[in-house]
Amino acid sequence: MVPSFRETAAVIYRGALLSGLLLFLAGYNEGSRIPDGQNDLPFAFRSGHRFLAAGIAYGMKYRKKKHVVLTFFGDGATSEGDFHEGLNFAGVFNTPTIFLCQNNQWAISTPRTKQTRAKTLAQKALAYGFPGVQVDGNDVFAVYVAAQEAVDRARSGDGPTMIECVTYRLSVHTTADDPTKYRSEEEVKRWERLDPLPRLQAYLSEQGVLSKQKIEALEEAIKAEIDEAWQAAQEQMKHLSDPTVMFDHLYAEPPPSLKEQREAFTRFTAIQEETNHHARAHDDSSAESGAAAGNGQG
Repeated sequence: MVPSFRETAAVIYRGALLSGLLLFLAGYNEGSRIPDGQNDLPFAFRSGHRFLAAGIAYGMKYRKKKHVVLTFFGDGATSEGDFHEGLNFAGVFNTPTIFLCQNNQWAISTPRTKQTRAKTLAQKALAYGFPGVQVDGNDVFAVYVAAQEAVDRARSGDGPTMIECVTYRLSVHTTADDPTKYRSEEEVKRWERLDPLPRLQAYLSEQGVLSKQKIEALEEAIKAEIDEAWQAAQEQMKHLSDPTVMFDHLYAEPPPSLKEQREAFTRFTAIQEETNHHARAHDDSSAESGAAAGNGQG
């Protein structure tokens, strides 16, 4: 699996530790380490990264492995050159790749209608010689069926498939985004009624699979699991406070310039730590003097 930055649920489903995910989201790259035996790539924030999936799939095919590669991307990524290069490569070499597009209608503030004149995004796959299918991305069962069919095609040697999941980004794109500037509240409310989570929950309740008591129990269990994972992540953070690790893993043999930078940075941080230590000692001394003076006045 080659995820984008929205595949938290998929990453957890695939076996990643929740504590590692929280560690990564807290700003520690160590949290993106993939557990041994898990055939996934780390989260990627660059759109074009996801189309490496075509090359990975080609490698698997070359080695005659019956594996399939699934990659995720948004509608905005279909306007980038990497998208077209990746799909063309997959089509030419008939790779076992599934390209899953989350068409959430908005590439930050650019609507889908201003990205392409094509009636669907799925039809772009036809230009590269393989099937493209559009499904209701808020229908869990529709997405599952489309993905399973694509997996079966790929495993049987029939090549790639593109799946366009029509959905919607209900929240902000980032914390710096203000969607009220470019879309209406009515539009958001209309899509809220199609939210896949309450939709699936309602269906399972109607089928007698879920009850109110079971839902509450699940929510409590999930909350406890998240709290436990966050505690584990915080423990890991205590041992990941050395900033000089930013110089590691760049070169097998660091060049002299990088060694000099590391040494200079180490000296700088040592001076800063000593300065901070003296400042804390001075503050503690001032506080004690103030307390003593106060007691004397009393």
